[in-house]
Amino acid sequence: MPINIKNFLLSKSNKSKIGDFQDLEHIDGVGISVISANLYKEARDDLVLFYFRDGANYASVYTQSKIISENIKWNLSLKGNSAKALIVNTRNANAFTGKLGFKGISQIAEELSKKLTIKMSEDEEKKVSVKLNEILFGSTGTIAEKFPTEKIIKSIPELLEKIKYTQNKYLWIKAALGIMTTDLVPKLAMEECNIGNSEVKIYGIAKGSGMIFPNMATTLGYVFTDADIPPGVLKKLLKKNIETTFNAISCDGDTSTNDMVTIFATKKAKHPKISSINDDKLKEFDNSLNLVLLNLAKRIAADGEGSSKFISIEVVNAKTFIDAKKIAFSIANSPLVKTAISGADPNFGRILMAIGKANVNLNLKKLGISIGDIKIIEKGQIFSDYQEIEAVEYMRGEKIDITVDLNIGNKKFTAYTMDLTKKYIEINADYRS
Repeated sequence: MPINIKNFLLSKSNKSKIGDFQDLEHIDGVGISVISANLYKEARDDLVLFYFRDGANYASVYTQSKIISENIKWNLSLKGNSAKALIVNTRNANAFTGKLGFKGISQIAEELSKKLTIKMSEDEEKKVSVKLNEILFGSTGTIAEKFPTEKIIKSIPELLEKIKYTQNKYLWIKAALGIMTTDLVPKLAMEECNIGNSEVKIYGIAKGSGMIFPNMATTLGYVFTDADIPPGVLKKLLKKNIETTFNAISCDGDTSTNDMVTIFATKKAKHPKISSINDDKLKEFDNSLNLVLLNLAKRIAADGEGSSKFISIEVVNAKTFIDAKKIAFSIANSPLVKTAISGADPNFGRILMAIGKANVNLNLKKLGISIGDIKIIEKGQIFSDYQEIEAVEYMRGEKIDITVDLNIGNKKFTAYTMDLTKKYIEINADYRS
């Protein structure tokens, strides 16, 4: 299957190559279809279907915004934890569209349910059905524009006709491209691990570039595994691992109306039964899921709108996890810090400002700050051997690590973000044009 080169061209990405991405191959129980429903002015893939012919257990986490999209309302209303389909559109967020937007979701679900039921009956040569509560939706794009219900319904026959039951690297990249908006590159990640003596796969794709800040960040993240894990355990695993991954990134401090991360388990792998998150046989899977989510989250932060640098802010030796998180995000969300980093200016006064405004109790006599391996502050004083020219040279790089050592406890948290450039303003000023 040829990759949709137009998506690379439209994203203005001149760095991405197929070889840059991990070799996501095949996961049993997943079918994928990617097409253009002509939701954009220029032709590009904008509608993606993930089809679970034999069903998949699933669990989701959603935005905590008080204004949520109609597709999130639909997903939250579903009874049951088994999915047959996930359909994702880009270009239109279906947020602040009211009853008409929700009606559009309902109409698409009814049509997709009917058509998938026919397809399954033909494929299986037995009477089967796809229920409305087995269909999930993801939407991303512009808020408060009329939802393109008719275009999506019209595209369903082509969407079903093009379902591929055997995936490869190109198909996963095509799916990741199909859910992008202002992203410059698709986001994919994978891990393989064992449950007992059985190998299982964990694959993930995501989109996100701006309006990134928990809880959740403006992203769509979809993780697929062939493991046979109950929905309740999936939910606990996802909530546990989201805290230090997708809820650890920020691009601009804004939270979206459409954010969702969902994990689907197709139950195709044969492994010992799992009934509790505390099962020792889950440890390797738990660690691998965290790696997939963290990989995707970092890719989102690194691809922040207009970014030229990827930044990690690690706060260590805090009294509480919450204190460490507050300080890390106070720094990550500071426009003054982010613009200084963009200009390779080691203005540690801005970092001090961001620490101070986090409203966390400090002992300044114990405070330490480093950029990379370069100590700037030690025990509340400018480090005696600090040379600003060394910090300037370090900050010219594309990866910046900031460490804040509070020296008053043993808790830590790492936030991930990007710098703030003129390009960010250009992208968002021209977003709808």
